[in-house]
Amino acid sequence: MPQLTRITRDPRIMGGKPCIRGMRVTVGAIVGLMGAGRTNEEILREYPYLEPADIAEALSYAAWRAEEIEVPLGER
Repeated sequence: MPQLTRITRDPRIMGGKPCIRGMRVTVGAIVGLMGAGRTNEEILREYPYLEPADIAEALSYAAWRAEEIEVPLGER
């Protein structure tokens, strides 16, 4: 796993989901917003307490997890 300093996990915050710097903003929320077409600038406006590095690290973490866990997909 890459060295990540902005992603935290605490069972008392958001049920232990990976969050940004101990805040109640999950990696999944950031990735979901990006997947929905939001830009970094839009996310930063919506969450003014986030920093550009938070978004970059959330995406790095999500990419690492996607490579490490095999998710069963439906066949076509």
